[in-house]
Amino acid sequence: MMPDQTTLSTLRGQLEDERARLSGQIAALQVGHEGSLAYDENFADSGQVAAEQGENKALLNQLNEQLDEIDRALGKFDTGTYGLCERCGEPIAEARLEAMPATRFCIKHA
Repeated sequence: MMPDQTTLSTLRGQLEDERARLSGQIAALQVGHEGSLAYDENFADSGQVAAEQGENKALLNQLNEQLDEIDRALGKFDTGTYGLCERCGEPIAEARLEAMPATRFCIKHA
């Protein structure tokens, strides 16, 4: 059973809010047109700088993956396929959508 329009509207709002939050975090990690990561170039320990860069890159990759999932879910609203399992095509339980609005699969195929 698909969620009602009120629930769908709430879920879409949550996804849009999460998209804005993620976009802000990504922007805070990036500087310049190249998308290079911000770090303290004046830090005396180059190993620490390298570690910080690695952590930032990993975080940036994770945030971009989350943003891609959010964008995919929002796109499904436009195509009318939001809330349907990508594997079996059956409706995803409302409780699962509320817990994980960007989920792509029903609990059976998670």
